[in-house]
Amino acid sequence: MTKNISLRSFVTATWLGWQIESNWADPFLFAVYSIVKPLSGAGILVIMYSIITGGRFEDPLFPYIYLGNAFYIYVGAVMTGVSWAVIDDREHYKTLKYIYVAPVNIPFYLLGRGVSRFLTGSMAVIITLAAGILFLKVPVNLATVDWGLFFISLLLGVVMLAMLGLLLAGITLMLVRHEGFVGEAVASALYIFSGAVFPLDILPAAIRPIGYFMPVTYWLELLRRALVGDVAQAFPTLAGLGNLQLLGILAGLSLFFGVLSIYAFRYCDRRARELGLIDRTTNY
Repeated sequence: MTKNISLRSFVTATWLGWQIESNWADPFLFAVYSIVKPLSGAGILVIMYSIITGGRFEDPLFPYIYLGNAFYIYVGAVMTGVSWAVIDDREHYKTLKYIYVAPVNIPFYLLGRGVSRFLTGSMAVIITLAAGILFLKVPVNLATVDWGLFFISLLLGVVMLAMLGLLLAGITLMLVRHEGFVGEAVASALYIFSGAVFPLDILPAAIRPIGYFMPVTYWLELLRRALVGDVAQAFPTLAGLGNLQLLGILAGLSLFFGVLSIYAFRYCDRRARELGLIDRTTNY
């Protein structure tokens, strides 16, 4: 019975999330938005890189930066998407209290809401990668891509991001004001500490260990290696680790943060119920 409720909660929340994400405009406008938004973000990065390096797009640093930025879209989409569901239902639609009294598994419901962000994020990632390969000569050869490593890393990383989103959702339940910025703030911080656009060696030595403790760092490195091979391994930060070692570290850190997220959400959920925060709107 519990399994059926969890599955139904997940599937229904996925459908609901997709309706919310895609139903704000007609299909043509939504399609244009889905194309223009990721290309605009990638374009800003390309212009900055071109100015700083004098247009050295043949340098291995360019695919390192471009691919890291492309796949980092998932971090903001999935992790923020799960936690943002609390804001959507409690503050915008004022339905969270009704969901809590319905036969719904709340953690699976929130994770399902994050799947819709994963779908729209996947569209953005694919468009960004296609633009880089076709127009900017990012050296991704589909015939030499390590597809096994790519899909294993992608799946493990998305699950890891969803669990981090559940942790943020629990924190969001407890916050009174400005909770809408939690997901964005964490995603922005990880952008610096995960080696998304520059190697961790550039960071000051005092804060560099933060990056090594973040699973996103190893996830992005594995995705780069799967797509561009030796080019991604040319940077010294994680060059001494093999693919299996990186996978092991990613799996271990994902398990650690996953367990932490489950217990943290349970605690925050219980406290939110006790304090009457489930149906309390806190926006100005």
